[in-house]
Order: sequence, then structure tokens, then C-alpha cells
Amino acid sequence: MALSISAVVLLAIIVFLLIKKSGLKGGHAVVCMLLGFYLASSTVAPTISDLTTNLASMIGSIKF
Repeated sequence: MALSISAVVLLAIIVFLLIKKSGLKGGHAVVCMLLGFYLASSTVAPTISDLTTNLASMIGSIKF
């Protein structure tokens, strides 16, 4: 059975768990979110997108 999950949902779950269990403050999470928005509009965005796409493809091709 293949499980497909959005990277945004996965990252949101990780941030939620970090806030609840590891003491990450809400303000820190907001700063990280703002950094993500600014990175998305920068010239580095296509490189990051290609990197994450290639990494997801590589992980998806692993046979268990």
C-alpha cells in the first residue's frame, strides 16, 4: 500500500510535535514560516524545489 502525503502536511505535523514535545515556541515557528515564504519568493526557490523533487523521487524509488 502506497502512502502519499503532502510535504506541507508533513512539515506542519513536525512543527506541531516540536511545539508540543520539544519546547519550540510559537514565535519560533512563525519565524520559520516567514523564512519559508521569503525563500519561496527568492531566486533560490527553483533550486530548492528541484532538490526536494529529486530527493522525494529518490526516496520513492526505494524498494522494501
